[in-house]
Amino acid sequence: MGNLNKVLTKVYFENTVQDYLIVLVGIIVGILMIRILKKSIIRRAKIWVGTTDTEIDDFVIDSFDKYGIPALYVGIVYAGTRYLAFSETANEGLHIAFSLLLTFLVLRIISSIILLFLQKHVSKKERGEQKVKELGGLMLLINLIIWGIGLLFLFDNLGFDVTAAVAGLGIGGVAIALASQNILGDLFNYFVILFDKPFETGDFITIDDKMGVVDYIGVKSTHIKSLSGEQMVFANSDLTGSRIHNYKRMERRRIVFSLGIVYETEPEVLKAVPQVLKSIIKNHKLVTFDRAHFASYGAYSLDFEIVYYVLSSDFTQYMDIQQSINFEIFDEFKRRHIEFAYPTQSLLLTRQPQNTFQGVN
Repeated sequence: MGNLNKVLTKVYFENTVQDYLIVLVGIIVGILMIRILKKSIIRRAKIWVGTTDTEIDDFVIDSFDKYGIPALYVGIVYAGTRYLAFSETANEGLHIAFSLLLTFLVLRIISSIILLFLQKHVSKKERGEQKVKELGGLMLLINLIIWGIGLLFLFDNLGFDVTAAVAGLGIGGVAIALASQNILGDLFNYFVILFDKPFETGDFITIDDKMGVVDYIGVKSTHIKSLSGEQMVFANSDLTGSRIHNYKRMERRRIVFSLGIVYETEPEVLKAVPQVLKSIIKNHKLVTFDRAHFASYGAYSLDFEIVYYVLSSDFTQYMDIQQSINFEIFDEFKRRHIEFAYPTQSLLLTRQPQNTFQGVN
């Protein structure tokens, strides 16, 4: 017993062995309590929040489980070390180390809650997976703001004078803004695209004489895959300043086409052509017939104009429908002996009377 007391009373780095053992036991007990908390309360809380309609509690519980529990572990260790006696330099070093670690975990909790909320909200929309990828630029800016404010509070609590730093950041920010106007312009226009949504990934758009499918929307540029396969890169500022045609947003596509038949067509057959065209077009699904008219007398044909709507924005589907209509028109006209017109010329030849001159005898 006496030997044990001697061991317990030995001093190492200004603390006895007994002090170290008390701290160690306290830390172990604290960790066990946190583990019990995680297995019982957190698990039940996850089951409970799964039954609620709101998703905010899901984000909070998930983030606390991921970063809050480690923060509690750090807090237990830090509280245990406060029981021990260290030099002023060592205490200050421990305080700074634990403050940095706790600040990191707390900021990660805040950032994680915001990210999870945005991902859950966006993933429920159409093409949610693609839209989640577009959050990268937004989360970058949010993280910069969160970490910037968090570090300022940390340095202020550690005793540093942050007033000069904030003033310096303000002056530096103005200088950086003047030096990188184009980059900042693209960044702000990224948020215009993100929130105003003139187009999204997967949309087929045209910009002036360029066209393609939006492949990626980034902080500075947007990538578009052209019909010929190459990737086109546009600065966000160029896109927001251009006239964009977004064909993906079309609820229906208006189709206008014309055809001509020969002038030799009988009047009864000519009058039946609009009804024939109407019957062929109305026979197709995803098509709304508008009109078919004998529109004009052409140079070499009797011209008809036909209008209908395809109830889809898909270009391939439109072409399949138009092809099917063309085939049926050709077959029906052939069955009815209606001839399509093509450029022709008629030459009228007249025989001039022959003049006969007779001499006088």
